[in-house]
Parts: sequence; C-alpha cells; structure tokens
Amino acid sequence: MKKQKAKVLLAMSGGVDSSVAALLLKKQGYEVIGAFMKNWSDTKDDFGQCTWIGDRKMAMKIASQLNIPLITLDFEKQYRKQVVDEMYKSYSKGITPNPDVDCNNKVKFPLLWRTAKKLGADFIATGHYARIKKIDMKKNVNTKSKSTTKKRGDKYNCELLRAKDESKDQSYFLYRLTSKDLEHSLFPIGDLTKKQVRAIAKKNKFQNFNRKSTTGICFIGKINLKRFLQKKIKPKSGKILDPNGNVIGQHDGIYYYTIGQRIGSRFGIDVNRGNSTQRKWYVASKNPKTNTIIAAPENHKLNFRKEIIIQQPHWINKRPKQGKVLSRIRQVGELLHSTLSYKNGKYKVILKKHITGVSQGQAVVLYSGLQVLGGGIISF
Repeated sequence: MKKQKAKVLLAMSGGVDSSVAALLLKKQGYEVIGAFMKNWSDTKDDFGQCTWIGDRKMAMKIASQLNIPLITLDFEKQYRKQVVDEMYKSYSKGITPNPDVDCNNKVKFPLLWRTAKKLGADFIATGHYARIKKIDMKKNVNTKSKSTTKKRGDKYNCELLRAKDESKDQSYFLYRLTSKDLEHSLFPIGDLTKKQVRAIAKKNKFQNFNRKSTTGICFIGKINLKRFLQKKIKPKSGKILDPNGNVIGQHDGIYYYTIGQRIGSRFGIDVNRGNSTQRKWYVASKNPKTNTIIAAPENHKLNFRKEIIIQQPHWINKRPKQGKVLSRIRQVGELLHSTLSYKNGKYKVILKKHITGVSQGQAVVLYSGLQVLGGGIISF
C-alpha cells in the first residue's frame, strides 16, 4: 500500500521566502496547500490598488508553477480587532506596542492551524527565518522540522531556535508561541540565508526571486505611523522638557513619539537646545499622566537604561532558571548579555551594559544560546 503523504498548509504571501518554502516542502514529500491570508485591505500601491491584490496574484503564479492549490483566507475582521485595535489602545496610553508579535500569536498561527485541521492537514508552515528543534519523546531523538514527515499526534517537546541567517532572524516576533504550537509548525527556510533563498528562487525561475522584502507592520506594510495613528487618536498638545525640567518645546501628542526617537524639525518634533553644543537630541521618556515628553541630548544618562521589568511573561517551554541569559529589545537587535531574576512575583532583566532605545510596550525576548526561552512586555 502506498504511504500517504503528510499534508501541510503553507502561508503564502507572494514573497520569495514563502515561495521557496513551498518548493522545499514539496521536494521533501509533503502534500502542500498554499494559503494566502487577506488580513488588511487599507494599504494601497502607487496605482491606488489594494496591495494585497498584487500579492495574491504573485502567490497564485508561484502556486501554479509548483502545481499546488492556493486558497484565500479572509482574516481581516480578526486582524483589525485583535491587532490593530489593540495597537491603537496601547499607543493612546503612551505605550509603544509590537503588533507583529500579536499578529503571529493571535491571528496568523492560531487561525492558520484552525483552517489546517478543517482541511485534514498535519502541519502548518510559514516562511519565517527561525528553526524548530523537535524532540521525539518516545525515542528521545532530535529531529529537524524541515524534514520530518511524522503525522500530527506524535509526541514531541519542541524548542524554538534562532535562524541560521542572524541578519534575517525572526524568532523575536515568535516568542509568544508555545511548544504545542511548534509541534505542528514547520519553518522550511530556517536553515538558509536570504542569499541562498533568492538563489533557489532564481534557479527555479520564480518571478519574485528579487522581489523587495516587506517592511513595516505585519500585513499593513511600511506606513507613516503618525498619520496612521491620527486616524483614531486625536492630537493633544503638551510640553517638552529638558533633563532639568525646563520647557524647551511643544509636542502634539506623546503617543506619536517613541522613546529613543530622534528629535528635530525633519523628524516632526523640535526643541530649543539653548546653549547646548549637542546637535542630536532624543525622546528620553514620556509621562502620560502629565502629557509631557522629556528630551535629552545624545549620551545623556536619561537616554540609557539597564534594568527592565517583564510584564505578561511567556515561556515557550518551562520557566527558565534565574541567571545568565541573552536579551533582545528589537528584531535582529544586538544580543545583550543579561541576568534574569525573579523576586516578589516579578521578572527582571538586568543588562550587562546600559543601552538606549528601551521603550515600554515593546518586547524583550530572552535566549539561551540559540534557543528562544520566551519573553514579555518591557516595563520600568
């Protein structure tokens, strides 16, 4: 009797990464079903057309070339409610959230898996630059997610690892997944570099082999964030203070500006620098209660932070032990040597050195070597 192929539902965006992922999965013997997710229809291209339309056309071309089916999944209602609306709420409180984390945790992975189960698929897959280590609990043998063809239901303990290509690693955005999520997930390109992915696409005559990588917010793309926020959050003027408490300017809403953001007329917010010889000034802190921004010149101590409180902690596997870890406060940011501590019900990360640009609401993700331990929301 012919062995039945394991079935996988692959998120295809029209980009080169998910296209190569489809090719690799098919070569590895999977029955591949492509899934284009329509999660946002407000972003337009240069011709006034919704960008998702062009993206889907490209996904359809690649699917046709690979002779795999492509379905379209409309999750826009869920995306607006669980990601965009929540983003507005956070910004209105003066907090800078990370919508890409919510996108993966609340929409992309759970809704894709729900659809996969309806279709009788064993796995879901994406074009993320990350890796999964699956440990077969029956045999206690490590397997790689890109090549396993075991069926759904097999027992694994799964760990999330950083990608081979550190410059493209996306594990930062995946830290809120669970071991159970990873058990039925595949990241086919996690062991490849971006250069290798493009080379594979070119060799197989994919039209998108040199297509520009997407930037900006997940599914929304690169936007003018201030104008985007102003659609829902009305301006509210307030004072800009220097480190000594002197009024040096006015702002039109603390929610439009992020800690670590450069200040200047070309950045949309300026201050009276007085006799300061420092040309570069930055948003050092924000006070939602008084609606004030504290600005400080480059290298001023107010711009630096060493201690971070972790709110809403999430661990992919078991809770890590207190001690040495590596931390990241932004995607593909520097891996910072840190110490994790737990006291009075609170997790705290103490960085080895003071750094700039630590903003409340963003994610701090912790690593042990290549393994992603988990993380949480930055608080002070």
